[in-house]
Amino acid sequence: MFVDTQASPGTRLDPGLPVLLLRTDRNVFHHGTLAVIRSLGRAGVPVHAILEGRGNPASRSRYLYRGHPWAPPADRPSALVSHLRAVGERIGRRALLVPADDAGAIFIAEHADALAPYYVFPHQDPVVPRGVADKSLLLQACARHGIDVPPSRTPASAREVDEAAEALGLPLVAKWARPWRLGRGMRSTTVVRTLGEAHRLFAAARDSGGDAGPLILQRRIPAAGGDWFFQGYFDGSLDCLFGGTGRKHLAHPPQAGHTVAGEWVSNPALYDLAVRIVRLLGCRGLVDLDFRYDADQDVYHLLDFNPRIGAQFRLFTDRDGLDLARVLHLHQSGRRVPGARPAFGRNLLVENHYLQQSAGRPLLRAGALRPLRDADEFAWYAGDDLRPFFAMGRQSVLRAVERLRTR
Repeated sequence: MFVDTQASPGTRLDPGLPVLLLRTDRNVFHHGTLAVIRSLGRAGVPVHAILEGRGNPASRSRYLYRGHPWAPPADRPSALVSHLRAVGERIGRRALLVPADDAGAIFIAEHADALAPYYVFPHQDPVVPRGVADKSLLLQACARHGIDVPPSRTPASAREVDEAAEALGLPLVAKWARPWRLGRGMRSTTVVRTLGEAHRLFAAARDSGGDAGPLILQRRIPAAGGDWFFQGYFDGSLDCLFGGTGRKHLAHPPQAGHTVAGEWVSNPALYDLAVRIVRLLGCRGLVDLDFRYDADQDVYHLLDFNPRIGAQFRLFTDRDGLDLARVLHLHQSGRRVPGARPAFGRNLLVENHYLQQSAGRPLLRAGALRPLRDADEFAWYAGDDLRPFFAMGRQSVLRAVERLRTR
């Protein structure tokens, strides 16, 4: 067993509560999976994970207690419940069940009674995770509560696509309402620069049979104000036990994807807004919200609401080693969650996607002069756990070679 000797006594975790990490979306480069394994494994917690196999670099981590076979999809709920029961029996005691994607969070909330004999997880209103993760339902909820979002249209015909483009202007942002139902190789969010692109996406929504739709078209808020995010943990009373606001300096894909380079920034106005939104929408447990700041109107627009742990959660690691995965474990094991000691200025970098975005630029924060420091975080590289980093590099090279060969 590996114990994090740097953790303060108030943040020590209970090794008697093992963890099962659930991910339903096949993605061997999901760095959030490795982050959870390392964070809790370093604290002495037995971490189990449902993985694609040895092809997933996270399976090479020294902090992974045991990998389990890939599960049936969430749209086959009885099969997935049976699979999780079997895994729970192999673990041998109730475990903390941690979803790493929206489909898993929705599934756990909607099947809590069947899973409760084998797992512990935050108590949740079963309709809430789907209500915030489904972007069309989220827009309806924001309209009811007066939450600022970019002006949006949901076209039902080709003519309405034309009307939306005229009203919103090009370029605009196209989003699938239920991105966890997308086919392989499809992006959940796309910056659309021409009317033809908008029509092609609308046709894809119509031809897909509605699994991931409807398609939502949104006005593209100017990027000058920057992309921001909030991550936090909320208890049964909707009190925020731990949270942080971050600035997204680079994203993959650019301006329409997940954080590649981010910084923990003190932003009390955004923090208070995010807490208010979470309470209005009633989401408990871990949350990950994305915003874009409109400098002209002095407004933060809510772009996305994920009812689960964010892949970049290790950015918000405080000066006592406390992070959101550890807060979840402390609270669900009945231990007190101490007050946070924020590490503002801390950075996180996702190496493989940074190299794709940077085209050889030096490893510097956007708009800053200093390089990354020892206190900053890499998604893959860790001196005490090198094998996942090398496995990621090998997989990246093999994929690049395959793309070149295919072309």
